[in-house]
Amino acid sequence: MCCHTNRHRSRMKRCGFYIHRLRHRLFLFLVSLVAVCLLELLYLKVTVWESNSGDPHDITDWLSGIHSHTYDVNCTAIYELDPVEIGRALELRQKALVAVDDEDIVSLTSNCTTFIKTRCYDRFQISEAERSFPLAYSLVVHKNAPMVERILHAIYAPHNIYCIHYDQKSFRPFIEAMKNLAYCLPNVFISSTLESVKYAHISRLNADLNCLSDLLRSEVRWKYVINLCGQDFPLKSNYELVRELRQLNGRNMLESIRPNELKKQRFSFHHKLKYVSHDYHRIPVRTPIAKDAPPHGLVMFSGSAYFVLSWEFVNYISSNKVVKDFLAWSADTYSPDEHFWATLVRMPGVPGHIPRSEPDVTDIKSKTRLVKWIYFEGHFYPPCTGTHIRSVCIYGVAELRWLLNNDHWFANKFDPKVDPILISCLEEKLMEQRHFA
Repeated sequence: MCCHTNRHRSRMKRCGFYIHRLRHRLFLFLVSLVAVCLLELLYLKVTVWESNSGDPHDITDWLSGIHSHTYDVNCTAIYELDPVEIGRALELRQKALVAVDDEDIVSLTSNCTTFIKTRCYDRFQISEAERSFPLAYSLVVHKNAPMVERILHAIYAPHNIYCIHYDQKSFRPFIEAMKNLAYCLPNVFISSTLESVKYAHISRLNADLNCLSDLLRSEVRWKYVINLCGQDFPLKSNYELVRELRQLNGRNMLESIRPNELKKQRFSFHHKLKYVSHDYHRIPVRTPIAKDAPPHGLVMFSGSAYFVLSWEFVNYISSNKVVKDFLAWSADTYSPDEHFWATLVRMPGVPGHIPRSEPDVTDIKSKTRLVKWIYFEGHFYPPCTGTHIRSVCIYGVAELRWLLNNDHWFANKFDPKVDPILISCLEEKLMEQRHFA
């Protein structure tokens, strides 16, 4: 009985030993397997990092978890109007939408060194012609931080100066992203005075004026200032733009036409802010009360909110009493920025003025902004291949050649949610005009 018990205990001991050894080997095998997987993943990430780190088109790399803006299309073939490639791009654009939001830009810009190197802000080479002709920009924006960063990247040069005015009503992540951009880039700053911008209201004009005031105090003695919104995009590189601006010889470039009766209604009557929709947005609404004539006998002209103005012009109007009175008079008009600049540029004595006797400077003649209106499509320009909002085309990829072959310097409107491939191809074509160290 005793011998039998001892033999049983011995067998149990040997079984326990084998089970323990089996568990140990299984543990080592699992550890080895996990280690191999981690090494493979690390190798894959390093490979992606190395392949993307020098690509200026990527908004960031795998470290920040944001997808690339490049797509499997041939932008040169699209520019050459290859029907097969355009067809592929039109089919692909809905599948190519990248879910990049304000928080992603906050994350990317939270580390300035990574941001600057990833987006190659430190690698732009500037010609002496550009360096001797610095530009200033006023960016009045309120949403879509990824698009704002792409606009900034497309117009960026280290010797230029950039003022960002964000809407006080903007969401916190957007505001944080704008502040981070200004913190990371030494020649980018936030406007010292911020407005709560309302559609077609004096607050939109004031936002630009706030930036212009700050830019005048800048140490950079810029030659011209250009204003942009969050759906604009350049059609010329900085080098090409400087080459054309030099030819202005101090003249200003903006739309300035004699207003029709419909446009006159916008500044001939007092307007009052009213709620006009369920989302509590307020816009100026015309009242039956007629306004007095413009102060100082100013002759009214209409245009758009977009301008290219010389330093001398901006400096002159900053302390001019006629301008101050005209601004106060415009406060209760509809979309005052669409007559303010157009009228002032015709005022005798202002630097670079356009004589009132000269013909209208239409949106076709003015190079400040290329806008495609739905009611002129098929007459003055080809149909929109994207979509429309308030009768304005949001461009599609098939318009790449038309955009780049136009004489305009900037265009509106672009939206990565409508056609991300077009913006990517524009970036590629503009980058071809740039050089990197």
